[in-house]
Amino acid sequence: MNPWLTIARDAARLSLEAQRVVALRLERLARGGKRGRAEAHRMVAEKVDALAQAQLAAAQAAMSGETAPEIARKTLGIYRKRVRRNRRRLSPWWMWW
Repeated sequence: MNPWLTIARDAARLSLEAQRVVALRLERLARGGKRGRAEAHRMVAEKVDALAQAQLAAAQAAMSGETAPEIARKTLGIYRKRVRRNRRRLSPWWMWW
């Protein structure tokens, strides 16, 4: 199978998960208060950190001679972990039972 098709499928799944996280974050921001402010700060800090990690992983993979699909897979993996972690953190506890 073409590795780019697998990456496209994974990216599509990630985009659906990310939309859910955006909705959960907007809900928390709309409630306001300390948790809303903390979420706004956390959101910005996480995005900066995720970008730095993805760039570092891509640069290391490129320097080690990995192929373009492998580099894309590694960077998607970094974002996937963060999105899933945020989805679990922001979702109500009963959704994970």
